[in-house]
Amino acid sequence: MTTPIPITPAGFEKIKEELKRLKAVDRPTIIAEIADARALGDLSENAEYHSARERQSFIEGRIMELEDKLSRLQVIQIDQGKIEKVVFGTSVRLRDVTENAKPEEKTYKIVGDLEADLKNNAISISSPLAASLINKRVSDIVTVNLPRGEKEYEIIKIFVDDSATH
Repeated sequence: MTTPIPITPAGFEKIKEELKRLKAVDRPTIIAEIADARALGDLSENAEYHSARERQSFIEGRIMELEDKLSRLQVIQIDQGKIEKVVFGTSVRLRDVTENAKPEEKTYKIVGDLEADLKNNAISISSPLAASLINKRVSDIVTVNLPRGEKEYEIIKIFVDDSATH
């Protein structure tokens, strides 16, 4: 039995949209490009043909990968009611309370490994920070062992925000 992969509803939709685009747009486009390149004649020295075949291989591989992932995804719906503790799919506003740290606040959304995107403050459930936050409440102080050393954060707010990462 395969292990389910947790994902938010927004992340699930994003993967479905990518798969749909690959099948409905990218695949037919590359097939047409290959046909056009073939029409140019000698395939042994036809750079357009070889380039199109490489892109086709990538597209087909990505389709297979996404279909496999979709079959194993477990969409976790978050209750929009009052959030009392940090769980998968919630957003968390933190204040750095580490000694000698500048007291800055950051907000992170806890998502599955497939959705993690630090640029958009979406952190993986399996990351050290997210793991230390799970089941904690507002005002709790959490200590996180990070590659650059130990940090302490105070939980300021816990909320559901589907627009935070997508």
